[in-house]
Amino acid sequence: MRIMNTIITTKNTELAQRVIDVIKTCYDPEIPIDIWEMGLIYEINIDAENNLIVKMTLTSPSCPVAESLVFDVEQKLKSITGIKS
Repeated sequence: MRIMNTIITTKNTELAQRVIDVIKTCYDPEIPIDIWEMGLIYEINIDAENNLIVKMTLTSPSCPVAESLVFDVEQKLKSITGIKS
């Protein structure tokens, strides 16, 4: 399945939507647009055991918030009920 330019691989569409909803709360602090709308999420994969892998990029190779943005996304995704890891 594809939403926008993101490849989404899962049979659990409800959980995938929750992942997208959480991603939409993550912003690059220099740009007031969420990372989903900016197209920074390339792939979402949720396996049969609800392990999650998200492939994303940053706005630029020298993004000054690279560490904090990735950490923020990771922490928010870990808080989703149903995600194992």
